[in-house]
Amino acid sequence: MTSIFVRLTGISLTLGFVMVIWWLLAAATGPEYFATVNGLLTGWFAVIIWVLSIWALWYHSLGGIRHLIWDLGYGFDVKTADRMGYGVIAGSFVLTALSLICLGVL
Repeated sequence: MTSIFVRLTGISLTLGFVMVIWWLLAAATGPEYFATVNGLLTGWFAVIIWVLSIWALWYHSLGGIRHLIWDLGYGFDVKTADRMGYGVIAGSFVLTALSLICLGVL
């Protein structure tokens, strides 16, 4: 299940990427349009998407590291695979919280 979520988070990161590109294009377009887009991308719904994007980025990154370990031929026994899966899940939440603390959100 955790491997499927690695793929899903990779796909869902597209939404955050599109939001960043939209914000940058708005900044290049002009102050009025930028103010409109910036207002939309700093609203409560957008903040939820930003936080979920940060979590997805950490989850996807940690899942990628786990897959690299598997590519090296390690961690295939059930006990280790389970521990690594739980580590990816827990690590993604911890790193998201640390990121939000560093960004001043929490």
